[in-house]
Amino acid sequence: MANGKNRAEREARERARLYEARRRLHETQVARRRRDNVIALSAAAVVIAGAIAAQALFYSVGPGAPEPTPTPSPTGTTVPAPLETPAATTPAPSEAPAAE
Repeated sequence: MANGKNRAEREARERARLYEARRRLHETQVARRRRDNVIALSAAAVVIAGAIAAQALFYSVGPGAPEPTPTPSPTGTTVPAPLETPAATTPAPSEAPAAE
Protein backbone atom coordinates (compact mmCIF):
# COMPACT_ATOMS: atom_id res chain seq x y z
CA MET A 1 0.00 0.00 0.00
CA ALA A 2 2.98 2.32 -0.04
CA ASN A 3 2.37 2.88 -3.73
CA GLY A 4 -1.20 4.14 -3.12
CA LYS A 5 -0.07 6.44 -0.33
CA ASN A 6 2.67 7.95 -2.52
CA ARG A 7 0.21 8.45 -5.35
CA ALA A 8 -2.28 10.24 -3.05
CA GLU A 9 0.49 12.45 -1.65
CA ARG A 10 1.79 13.18 -5.15
CA GLU A 11 -1.71 14.09 -6.38
CA ALA A 12 -2.25 16.29 -3.30
CA ARG A 13 1.07 18.08 -3.94
CA GLU A 14 0.12 18.55 -7.61
CA ARG A 15 -3.30 19.98 -6.66
CA ALA A 16 -1.66 22.32 -4.13
CA ARG A 17 0.90 23.43 -6.73
CA LEU A 18 -1.81 24.08 -9.34
CA TYR A 19 -3.95 25.92 -6.79
CA GLU A 20 -1.02 28.13 -5.80
CA ALA A 21 -0.21 28.82 -9.45
CA ARG A 22 -3.83 29.81 -10.20
CA ARG A 23 -3.93 32.01 -7.10
CA ARG A 24 -0.72 33.83 -8.11
CA LEU A 25 -2.01 34.21 -11.67
CA HIS A 26 -5.24 35.73 -10.37
CA GLU A 27 -3.35 38.16 -8.09
CA THR A 28 -1.09 39.14 -11.00
CA GLN A 29 -4.09 39.74 -13.27
CA VAL A 30 -5.84 41.86 -10.63
CA ALA A 31 -2.70 43.95 -10.13
CA ARG A 32 -2.26 44.36 -13.90
CA ARG A 33 -5.89 45.43 -14.35
CA ARG A 34 -5.57 47.96 -11.54
CA ARG A 35 -2.35 49.34 -13.05
CA ASP A 36 -3.91 49.49 -16.52
CA ASN A 37 -6.94 51.34 -15.15
CA VAL A 38 -4.74 53.90 -13.39
CA ILE A 39 -2.71 54.44 -16.57
CA ALA A 40 -5.86 54.77 -18.70
CA LEU A 41 -7.50 57.24 -16.32
CA SER A 42 -4.30 59.29 -16.12
CA ALA A 43 -4.01 59.39 -19.90
CA ALA A 44 -7.68 60.36 -20.25
CA ALA A 45 -7.24 63.15 -17.70
CA VAL A 46 -4.21 64.48 -19.59
CA VAL A 47 -6.10 64.40 -22.90
CA ILE A 48 -9.13 66.18 -21.42
CA ALA A 49 -6.96 68.82 -19.73
CA GLY A 50 -5.09 69.35 -23.01
CA ALA A 51 -8.35 69.79 -24.91
CA ILE A 52 -9.62 72.33 -22.40
CA ALA A 53 -6.32 74.24 -22.51
CA ALA A 54 -6.31 74.20 -26.33
CA GLN A 55 -9.85 75.58 -26.45
CA ALA A 56 -9.00 78.30 -23.94
CA LEU A 57 -5.92 79.32 -25.92
CA PHE A 58 -7.79 79.21 -29.24
CA TYR A 59 -10.53 81.54 -28.04
CA SER A 60 -8.24 83.91 -26.12
CA VAL A 61 -5.15 84.15 -28.36
CA GLY A 62 -5.73 82.33 -31.65
CA PRO A 63 -8.00 82.93 -34.62
CA GLY A 64 -11.07 82.45 -32.46
CA ALA A 65 -10.23 85.56 -30.43
CA PRO A 66 -12.57 88.53 -30.93
CA GLU A 67 -11.22 91.46 -32.92
CA PRO A 68 -10.30 94.39 -30.67
CA THR A 69 -12.48 97.41 -31.33
CA PRO A 70 -11.37 100.94 -30.52
CA THR A 71 -13.11 102.47 -27.59
CA PRO A 72 -14.60 105.88 -28.24
CA SER A 73 -12.58 108.43 -26.35
CA PRO A 74 -14.51 110.94 -24.30
CA THR A 75 -14.64 114.37 -25.90
CA GLY A 76 -14.91 117.76 -24.29
CA THR A 77 -18.50 118.25 -25.44
CA THR A 78 -21.21 118.21 -22.89
CA VAL A 79 -24.56 116.68 -23.41
CA PRO A 80 -27.27 119.34 -23.21
CA ALA A 81 -29.97 118.90 -20.65
CA PRO A 82 -33.26 117.72 -22.09
CA LEU A 83 -35.62 120.55 -22.92
CA GLU A 84 -39.11 120.62 -21.60
CA THR A 85 -41.57 120.15 -24.39
CA PRO A 86 -44.73 122.21 -24.31
CA ALA A 87 -47.91 120.36 -23.65
CA ALA A 88 -49.70 119.41 -26.81
CA THR A 89 -52.67 121.61 -27.42
CA THR A 90 -55.70 119.81 -28.60
CA PRO A 91 -58.49 121.75 -30.25
CA ALA A 92 -61.55 122.14 -28.13
CA PRO A 93 -64.59 120.35 -29.46
CA SER A 94 -67.03 122.58 -31.18
CA GLU A 95 -70.75 122.29 -31.60
CA ALA A 96 -70.57 122.66 -35.37
CA PRO A 97 -70.00 119.62 -37.51
CA ALA A 98 -66.76 119.47 -39.41
CA ALA A 99 -66.85 120.55 -43.02
CA GLU A 100 -66.26 117.86 -45.51
